[in-house]
Amino acid sequence: MQTKTIHYSLFTIHSPKAITMSAKLLLLEDDRLFNETLQDFLEEEGFGVDVALDPYTALDLTYENTYDLYLFDVNLPYESGFDLLGKLRQSNDMTPAIFLTSREDKASLHEGFESGADDYLRKPVDLDELLLRVRAVLRRQVRQERVEIGPYTLDMFSKTLYKEGESVDVGKKSVELLQLLIEAGGEVVAADTIKQRLWAAGQSASDGSLRVYITQLKKHFPDAIVNVRGVGYKWCYEA
Repeated sequence: MQTKTIHYSLFTIHSPKAITMSAKLLLLEDDRLFNETLQDFLEEEGFGVDVALDPYTALDLTYENTYDLYLFDVNLPYESGFDLLGKLRQSNDMTPAIFLTSREDKASLHEGFESGADDYLRKPVDLDELLLRVRAVLRRQVRQERVEIGPYTLDMFSKTLYKEGESVDVGKKSVELLQLLIEAGGEVVAADTIKQRLWAAGQSASDGSLRVYITQLKKHFPDAIVNVRGVGYKWCYEA
């Protein structure tokens, strides 16, 4: 039996509204007034925004939540934004990040990208340019808006599964798991990788809880999710 190639919708992500629809950002900026200005602007553009004034609070928030993008100041109390992002990258947190900084020297630019940044914006920040850069980084994360799987449609932005136009109540983590498996293109996704991607660092992620979400998906795709014993799972959608 031949493995069926999943059909990807021709509707690619050019719509700014689609990009902001479900994106959640973590903003770390120690200047309270500038922090509030950025938060107001980004929320008006449709983003969900959590804010922090220091790196310790920001780190706690990364343990409690999952984000689509980090916006980090560099010069901060206690430690720099470079140091914080370096710690996150060492813990396998690959959330995209943009630095906002008044530093202009090339050494700082180099350090910022070496610590794992995706972009670097100098202060004073032009808000329109910031918006363009935020959307560009988010656009690189997901290449298609919808995936068609038989009678089902997976909306990659709103993280919603539909069957024949009606939403299917499987829960956000089940949909994120489905998205992760599909994006792997038939390759095995290790259980540890799944847990790192679906749960924030401070959240409990057990094999048992992962199996619950696998079971939820198998109610709709009984033969499409293959358990590779002792390793993880892979997506194998067949006609």
